[in-house]
Amino acid sequence: MERLHTVIDSPYGPLTLVATDGVLSGLYMTEQRHRPPQETFGDRDPAPFGETISQLTGYFAGELTEFDLPLRLDGTPFQRTVWQELRRIPYGETRTYGQLADALGKPNASRAVGLANGKNPIGVIVPCHRVVGADGSLTGYGGGLDRKKRLLAFEGGPEDGAGADALF
Repeated sequence: MERLHTVIDSPYGPLTLVATDGVLSGLYMTEQRHRPPQETFGDRDPAPFGETISQLTGYFAGELTEFDLPLRLDGTPFQRTVWQELRRIPYGETRTYGQLADALGKPNASRAVGLANGKNPIGVIVPCHRVVGADGSLTGYGGGLDRKKRLLAFEGGPEDGAGADALF
């Protein structure tokens, strides 16, 4: 198993992209909760990330609303199911943890959905930032609530009751 990484700039700070055997397996922000140790990312080499960088550039420019990339989502079967459901949340929309649990046919699993959401290894592309609390409030985000607020404002989606301003 070959792991490589690169770091790119974004409106949300540096993003570390990780590939396992040439397939995107991680997108991490600085100071992200549940970020694996840097030494697990492998050598720095931008070669396997051309299409990922191109699509992220289009997303941050407001020109791309849906990613089309092969992903390697390593986790438990339940986590992978949650992460696949996250990919179904349209750009500019949000879902609650309860709505995700219902969509998975597990209406009592909103807490488990939240835990899986927090362990998402490919932020932004697997849009865990689009998940909000039952009352629409912004709840935990591995990249920090400020980044979550900014991503939702950027996508033109609902913001918390205070009315978020785009900070870039």
